[in-house]
Amino acid sequence: QVQLVESGGGLVQAGGSLRLSCAASGSIISINFMGWYRQAPGKQRELVAGSTSGGSTNYADSVKGRFTISRDNGKNTVSLQMISLKPEDTAVYYCYSNVAIFTPSGQKTLATWGQGTQVTVSS
Repeated sequence: QVQLVESGGGLVQAGGSLRLSCAASGSIISINFMGWYRQAPGKQRELVAGSTSGGSTNYADSVKGRFTISRDNGKNTVSLQMISLKPEDTAVYYCYSNVAIFTPSGQKTLATWGQGTQVTVSS
């Protein structure tokens, strides 16, 4: 069992900044991938930013240069620093993890979603 808890969402004016954080807990052997997705009403959930176990990162084209993902493996946390926010960034943001865990039959891979945190950017 793995649980993800997000925080840091809120209401901000266009051009402002927010920092989201996500804390993971559970019987985690290693973290393969952690990232942030977002979903606006009527739209598909999309990857915003991700971080691999090797430290590489990737971003959606729409947020490159404005969002920065960082991970602290010692604390099992991942954060998303968002600057120069735009109204089109308005969405529910979800933390996502792909981790290796222990099971009675051996090591397994588990994908887990957080509960989501609302980000609203006013024009």
